[in-house]
Amino acid sequence: MSRYRYGAYEGGPDPLAPPYDVRAALDAMGDSVLEGTRPEEALRELLRRGLPGAQGRRGLDDLLREVRRRRRELRDRGRLDGTLEQVRSLLDTAIGQERAELFPDPSDEARLREAELDALPSDASQAVRRLADYDWRSDAARATYEQIKDLLRREVLDARFQGMKQALSSQDPQAMRRVKDMMAALNDMLDKDARGEHTQADFDRFMQEYGDFFPENPENLEELVDSLARRAAAMERLLDSLTPEQRAELAGLMDQVMQDAGLAMEMTRLTDALRARRPDLAWGGQEQMTGQDPLGMGDATTALAELADLADLEAALAQDYPGARLDDIDEEAVRRALGRQAVDDLAQLRRIEAELERQGYLQRRRGGLELTPKAVRRLGETALRRVFAQLTSGRQGDHDQRDAGQAGELTGSSRAWRFGDEQPLDVVRTVSNAIRRNAMEGPGAGGGVRLNSVKLDVDDFEVQETERRTAAAVCLLVDLSYSMVLRGTWAAAKQTTLALHTLVTSKYPQDAIQIIGFSNYARVLHPTEMAGLDWDMVQGTNLHHALMIAGRHLDRHPDFEPIVLVVTDGEPTAHLRPDGRSLFDYPPSPETLVLTLAEVDKMTRRGACLNVFMLAEDRRLVSFVEEVARRNGGRVFAPDAERLGEYVVSDYLRVRRGRR
Repeated sequence: MSRYRYGAYEGGPDPLAPPYDVRAALDAMGDSVLEGTRPEEALRELLRRGLPGAQGRRGLDDLLREVRRRRRELRDRGRLDGTLEQVRSLLDTAIGQERAELFPDPSDEARLREAELDALPSDASQAVRRLADYDWRSDAARATYEQIKDLLRREVLDARFQGMKQALSSQDPQAMRRVKDMMAALNDMLDKDARGEHTQADFDRFMQEYGDFFPENPENLEELVDSLARRAAAMERLLDSLTPEQRAELAGLMDQVMQDAGLAMEMTRLTDALRARRPDLAWGGQEQMTGQDPLGMGDATTALAELADLADLEAALAQDYPGARLDDIDEEAVRRALGRQAVDDLAQLRRIEAELERQGYLQRRRGGLELTPKAVRRLGETALRRVFAQLTSGRQGDHDQRDAGQAGELTGSSRAWRFGDEQPLDVVRTVSNAIRRNAMEGPGAGGGVRLNSVKLDVDDFEVQETERRTAAAVCLLVDLSYSMVLRGTWAAAKQTTLALHTLVTSKYPQDAIQIIGFSNYARVLHPTEMAGLDWDMVQGTNLHHALMIAGRHLDRHPDFEPIVLVVTDGEPTAHLRPDGRSLFDYPPSPETLVLTLAEVDKMTRRGACLNVFMLAEDRRLVSFVEEVARRNGGRVFAPDAERLGEYVVSDYLRVRRGRR
């Protein structure tokens, strides 16, 4: 026997895995669309909030708040003049130690030395430079002065090369020699790259020899340049953030230590090369630090570099510039600033954006996003579920039955299957047809019909006959006037429209539904158009025109049960003139009312049930709809906007049951 071993699939994404579930994201996005938000704005709002529910991840606003909190923490870390303060303190200590050594000596030489110390300038950089040639009498003072030079070397180099302070802490006399060689090799490598002669092998050799100076372990020259340029720019901002006096002192100390170490020329070459390669960085500007603890130059530069990264990340997360995309956010910057969890949150948001398009819910057209018919169907299903969730559980009659087809009760007979049939399959007749057809086509390889290998053909299928249900012609007339927005009923009207359309097309596909929107004119609306439809900034509620269009729909289906549902928040204020143009008049003119009621009478003669759902209690509107109900025999409802869908769907089901 063959033996098989099963394990995890390793050939890429699991081909049998269910598709990524974006339905909750689409539903949340759909709520905003139904309220009048454009799809791209609704998507941006969803990405800002994050995923809803227990499976949710943080959104861009959550990450943005974390970035701003991190920036406040960095600003509170300390002051930028820590190195200058340390140098001044050590300088005072060295001078004090020298004075203590000179004081017991009564000679004139001692007094001259004291006078020389008294004449030192208050500028720390000039004082350190003047003392470079001073012959220290005190060994302790000489050691303190050497400590100043060592401190400056380590801090200045650490400000340009992160981690250099630790590399120079061993007091190895050859360490500065290696630093100088490293900078020369680095500048030569940058020059070679500028000429187009640099290779990855050159970089690998450089890192093999000097990699201990770069604890961030860059993988190529571009990563190394990016790291060094960000620190060099941060160093420039550090100097700009000091007072003019502090800036002059610190710049003087830096120049002196670079000259003494023989690094001035190489440092200038490196700075010029970095500026040329990364001119996009902020090479100037001030940063306000509010902490009290003094920071060394290396730590201060690190803090300023992080602040610059956070500022760039904040701008990317804000997404408030034209053409903003999640791909603009640097994942590595997110990881450095906020950690691994934030990277996972960002990846989740990116996947939502990509899957909504990949699974066919969104499409890009004419430079913008649009809902696809698939997305509108999903929004309609969600709206219908919400409507049924509002219905009282004990109410008699129809409910949310997802597996219902268009068939009625079984008759006991069967017929050939036709495309679009939803009746139950007659398995016995289908298999029997296949066996007879195979027998007529000839014997199998074994000399007869092989019953264990019957092949089915399309013509073999039969379905069970069912009683035919009476179909209905449904017209939903929705007010599109601006007053619907002012009263906060616009989203409820659109959600109700999608819910009713979904109910009719899914549970009663034999019914013919038409959605008609009306303001100064009326027009037929497609469900896809309805989902993203904006209100009309025009004057007029032309119910006259809407009823005319609805009448034509009913006339095209003379054998269907006619149902007309009207959702409005105002009485008719416009009608069509003989020339086809709309005439607006407020208060409503007698002609508008007469023509509109004439269309109501036509609906009555067609046998159409005309029910009106009032979303306002204006006196003239109440008077008008009462007259409509008197003439037609339909009903009048005054639901809250939140329960509009429940009322409309329930009434459709009631009328349909009552007139079947």
